[in-house]
Amino acid sequence: MILEFLEDGLFAALAAIGFAAISNPPRRAYFYCAVLAAIGHSARFLLMQQTILGLHIVIASTLAALLVGLLAVLLSPVAAMPAETCLFPSLLPMIPGVYAYKTFGGLVMCMYRGSEGEFNHYFYLFASNGITCLFILMGLAAGATIPIFLLKKISFRATR
Repeated sequence: MILEFLEDGLFAALAAIGFAAISNPPRRAYFYCAVLAAIGHSARFLLMQQTILGLHIVIASTLAALLVGLLAVLLSPVAAMPAETCLFPSLLPMIPGVYAYKTFGGLVMCMYRGSEGEFNHYFYLFASNGITCLFILMGLAAGATIPIFLLKKISFRATR
C-alpha cells in the first residue's frame, strides 16, 4: 500500500505540473503545485482505503480539496503569489474523468438499446455516474474555496 500511496502522489504531482504549465504561472509555482497535488491526491487515496476510513469518493474528494485549499492559503505568503495560482492546477488531477466518461457512455448506450430493460440499465449507469461526477466537482469547488473565504487576511495578503 505504501508503494501505491507514493505512486499516487507522484503521478498527481506530474499531472499538476502539466496543468500548471498550461496557465503559464511563475516558474516557482510549479513546485508548490506539485506538492499540493501530491498531498491532496494522496490524502484522498488514503481516505478511500478500506483499511483506514473507507470513505466514499465524494466525501474523500471534498476533504482532500479542503486540505489543499488550506495549504494553498497558508503557503501563499511564503510563495509570494495568490493561493489560486497553485490551488487550481493542484485540484485538476482529482477531476473525476472516469465518472464523466461513464456518464456519457451510459447516455450513448441508452440511445442504441431497444428493449426497456437494457435502456433502464444504461440510464441507471448514466444517472449514477453523472450524479457522482457532479457531487465530486461540487465538493472540489466547495472544499477549495472555503479556506480562501475563511482565511481572507492570509489569502489576500499574498497579492499586496
